[in-house]
Amino acid sequence: MKVEYINPFIEGVNELFLTMLGCEALRGKVGVAKAKSDPRDVTALIGLSGPARGIVALTFPIPTALAMVSKLLGTPTRVVDATVSDAVAEMVNIVAGRAKSKFQTLSGDPINLSLPTVVRGNSYKVDYPSKSVWLDVPFESELGSFSLRVTFDDISKLK
Repeated sequence: MKVEYINPFIEGVNELFLTMLGCEALRGKVGVAKAKSDPRDVTALIGLSGPARGIVALTFPIPTALAMVSKLLGTPTRVVDATVSDAVAEMVNIVAGRAKSKFQTLSGDPINLSLPTVVRGNSYKVDYPSKSVWLDVPFESELGSFSLRVTFDDISKLK
């Protein structure tokens, strides 16, 4: 997978933070995610289908997820509940939606997004297809650290 394919997702994260959370998300070094990396406490996943097929994930420690949702809602959020799950699901939807519009411009064909899925807890393992390569982008913000991960199964039509 070409690293430049992750740029629309990074732009989506930056747009989310600047417009909806009123702060910056500082990107770390893009790398390949380790197969045995530890999951975070809250992971939001969304699938892409069409000319670009893959998965986008945002992973957060609980304090970051709570701080982001508190900022988004303008009210203190102290527990991970359905409101937090809905908010982080919407965040991954926004990031993927931003990339979707960019990829649709490249391919001319529509990209479809699945419904977001949120996984909570710290004792789970996400098994990805064995041949998939996940690009991992760590971020730091005043609200805490988090990661963006992206993989594509087929991106051959995006040239």
